[in-house]
Amino acid sequence: MTSTRPSLPMTGGCQCGAIRYEITSFPLLLYTCNCTDCQRQTGSAFALNMPVKYADFRILQGEPHGWHHTSPNGTPVISRFCGNCGTRLYGERDGRPETVSLRAGTLDDTSWLMPAAHFFTRSAQPWVQPAAGAQCFETQPNGWGSLLPAWRARWADAAD
Repeated sequence: MTSTRPSLPMTGGCQCGAIRYEITSFPLLLYTCNCTDCQRQTGSAFALNMPVKYADFRILQGEPHGWHHTSPNGTPVISRFCGNCGTRLYGERDGRPETVSLRAGTLDDTSWLMPAAHFFTRSAQPWVQPAAGAQCFETQPNGWGSLLPAWRARWADAAD
């Protein structure tokens, strides 16, 4: 891994600039989700999701809209997006009130991003190749278990 650890706080926002956010602690994880829902929502091969502590996340400008839906494993989710440009920014899900899942591509600095895992590989596009050393799951793992230590090991000097 040759990426440099980003400095805190990290900032990001939507494409048009109407919504800006900040995170003040290092992300808990970074993974791709290759489920067909994420493919449709992103218009791409996968979503790049980054759970962060809810207590260390805040909206600096604007007010995201919410879309209520159900995840592929049946969990109620609220996806937050910009009402002006439609950029999907983050999601909140039942059962994980302590975290929000940011769309990592909305960060101002994405140069350091390298996923630790790939979820729903059974529906991944055939040309998508896993990141070196990343764990792969046919569906969604039951919890983050071994993923968190593997992610922290990559960024040992960044763990809170």
